[in-house]
Amino acid sequence: MDLQKKGYPEEDELVLCTVTAINPYSVFVTLDEYGGRTALIHISEVSPGRIRNIRDYVKEGKKIVCKVLRINKEKGHIDLSLRRVNESQKRIKLDEIKKQQLSEKIIEQAAKKNKKDPKKTLTEVAEKILKKYDSIFEAFELVVQGQLDLSKIVDKKLAADLTELIKQRISPPHVKVKGVITMTTPAENGIEQIKKLAKICEKTGATVKYAGGGTYNLELIDENYKSAEKKLKKALTEAETFAHKNKINFKFERTEE
Repeated sequence: MDLQKKGYPEEDELVLCTVTAINPYSVFVTLDEYGGRTALIHISEVSPGRIRNIRDYVKEGKKIVCKVLRINKEKGHIDLSLRRVNESQKRIKLDEIKKQQLSEKIIEQAAKKNKKDPKKTLTEVAEKILKKYDSIFEAFELVVQGQLDLSKIVDKKLAADLTELIKQRISPPHVKVKGVITMTTPAENGIEQIKKLAKICEKTGATVKYAGGGTYNLELIDENYKSAEKKLKKALTEAETFAHKNKINFKFERTEE
């Protein structure tokens, strides 16, 4: 990463680190996002339980995600924990890093196309975007959705090239809502009626797949939760109306993504 954060991280912040040295009871790392500041992981914070060989858990040169425990700015000490980062947090952090790296690469490519200094342009563009947005990638997603005009932030030629590259490299964001539908009916033409009910849900963009035992998996993908929830509500309202009219037992339960 070319863009570096200033100062020190916050306590409880997740940070990407590179292992630089391993001692019998501690691990030294550098913070990739903070200019290579040095931090320490005590053996008790490497992994839960008794550790026989610390090298079974960390290797020199390895990238790891840690949580900041304590900071002593006067002494320049930073204490980290590896064991307090779960897999979900690790995935989220690594995804955040990948998005940042992609954003930086896009800006540097646009700079070269405009015969500008890549590093200087990256710094200038980042400073302007980060005044309003939490990350460059967040702003770039808005560009993909047509909600942000970069010419209001940078000069028109650079904005045009940035926009072109962004749309080539970044897919529109999406969210997914899921649930299970239970449908049963004693009617002779029940199967046909249930198929019609499923198609009513699918008209809003949802997919409905038979899961067995009178249950069906519903999945709806959209650009944002507000839009997805609106479409889901419409689908369920129409489906429930049809089910009531045709004496179909209909039930919908949300499931976690």
